[in-house]
Amino acid sequence: MKQVKRFISALFVCVLAITLLPLSAGAYSYGNPNEEAVAENYKQVVAKLNQNPPDFKGAEQAFQPIKEELDMHMGPEPAKAIQDRLASEDKEAALEAYHKTLILNIARRMESVEKDFKNYEQNKILLAKARATYDALSPIVKEKNPQEDGKVRTAYDEALAALGNPGLFGVGVKEPDQAKYTAKKNEIFDVLKQEFDMDSLDVGHFKPGEGPGNSTKKQSTGLSDPKNWIPLVAIVVVLGFIVFRTMRKRRA
Repeated sequence: MKQVKRFISALFVCVLAITLLPLSAGAYSYGNPNEEAVAENYKQVVAKLNQNPPDFKGAEQAFQPIKEELDMHMGPEPAKAIQDRLASEDKEAALEAYHKTLILNIARRMESVEKDFKNYEQNKILLAKARATYDALSPIVKEKNPQEDGKVRTAYDEALAALGNPGLFGVGVKEPDQAKYTAKKNEIFDVLKQEFDMDSLDVGHFKPGEGPGNSTKKQSTGLSDPKNWIPLVAIVVVLGFIVFRTMRKRRA
């Protein structure tokens, strides 16, 4: 009986350890889902411009690493607008141009969700990156209109809920609601257009699921996809067999 208990305990430890591996892999497959490269670059540029006096040369250098990605996915206009204003040492105009670029990035991320709405794992990350981009703009909105900032954050939460949840082996399933997602997306867009004086958020020739510094592949790394359990089950079976054989040899 003691040997059986030891076997069960050992097998439980193996299952627990192996189960954590896919979770770790999923967490890093797309980089940090709570960060967006263009938003992080914006913070670096702002830090340079907020020096006294503003470090325009430093801001230009800080901006360079993201320029190629912006050109690739947004066309040359957004990056050129930022660079021209930095070159002319116009701090406010440079920040305004970057604000609009961030808003276009939010639009790109949220529009990409609708391209493949049933891809829960990918869309959850895309929406997280859209929200991370908004986090960089949030202090500006909150200072002018705290209620609108709260409205945007609530809309993000409801948009995330609208993605549904595939659950795990049929447990915890929640059906996606694309109509609700679109409504919440439009609420966010309306606030951004109003607060930053933009007529439209045309994402142009953005490539769905891709973007500045963060490519997102159409693949699932989470445990909600049954295919990702196949290696786990195989490993557990092999480990269980090894433990069982070891226990039998000791008993013999």
